[in-house]
Amino acid sequence: MNLAEATTGSSVPPVIALDDVRVSLGGRPVLKGLTCELRGKCIGLLGPNGAGKSTLINTLLGFHPLTGGTAQVFGRDLGSDSNEIRSTIGYMPESDAFIADMTGVAFVRYMAELAGLPARLAKERTHEAFLYVGLGEARYRKVGSYSLGMKQMAKLAQAIVHGPRLLLLDEPTNGLDPPGRLRMLKLIREIRDTPGVHLVVSSHLLRDVEECCDEVVILKNGLLSARCNLAEERRAQRKFLELETIGGAGFPEALEGLGCEYASFGNGRLKLVLPDHLPIQKLYAAAAEKGVQIRRFSYRRDSLEDIFLRAMETPEAPPEEVAHGGA
Repeated sequence: MNLAEATTGSSVPPVIALDDVRVSLGGRPVLKGLTCELRGKCIGLLGPNGAGKSTLINTLLGFHPLTGGTAQVFGRDLGSDSNEIRSTIGYMPESDAFIADMTGVAFVRYMAELAGLPARLAKERTHEAFLYVGLGEARYRKVGSYSLGMKQMAKLAQAIVHGPRLLLLDEPTNGLDPPGRLRMLKLIREIRDTPGVHLVVSSHLLRDVEECCDEVVILKNGLLSARCNLAEERRAQRKFLELETIGGAGFPEALEGLGCEYASFGNGRLKLVLPDHLPIQKLYAAAAEKGVQIRRFSYRRDSLEDIFLRAMETPEAPPEEVAHGGA
């Protein structure tokens, strides 16, 4: 499936730029001053129910007017260039929005023409999209007869059929069985790796976001609670180790001398924080010096779940007080 290509580089405008974005629905503030620049190839949008994720997506689509601030997509202003912005976006909604009596191919072709493609090109792209998502044999069936997994793939097909530069995917793996979920994540990663195409993935499943996204935004009560580059965040995290040791004495003190923070739980069990500059070999050398055998050790860095939980526990702060690298 050929998607649109665009020049990439540090000099180009961010994918999404928000400056004190505020949105109210029914007189109730929902987005309360979002400010950030997002440049990732695949941006994860996280937050509990009611955090403002869907409102932000619908605002980028032009469905909700701004009540304050400004927003840009690829450098175009959401207020003055909304039509141009919409032509560059593909949207996969969380809820089904099908015409059940239409065949899959008729529905996606209809959506392609609504996106501005000429009839002949819309027909060609529709068949390509169905083959790409694995529904080639089912494209002439009525959409109402599709299984849940097939409907999710059909929603992805209509989102990509016109070759957008930005894909907004709202709960793309919702309700999928394990093979269907793996297939969807594989397609998302393939699209992510296509030059010039960016994605925003809104999901309640942290594992899905962690597998696909390189940048994450976490919302809480309409505010920016955390924003991070996942790869950089993991590199910056301290190493947490669990050790099981036998014999010797003075090993904890030796660890402290190496700059480690530790806690002892008896029976030779230790938990410690290993400084980034300290190689594992230094632990073994200290153990050998003290006559200690290290029988088992395991370590992990903070997962996206850890980052998310920290963001949920952080007191709400004005957007300018939110750290760019985390909560």
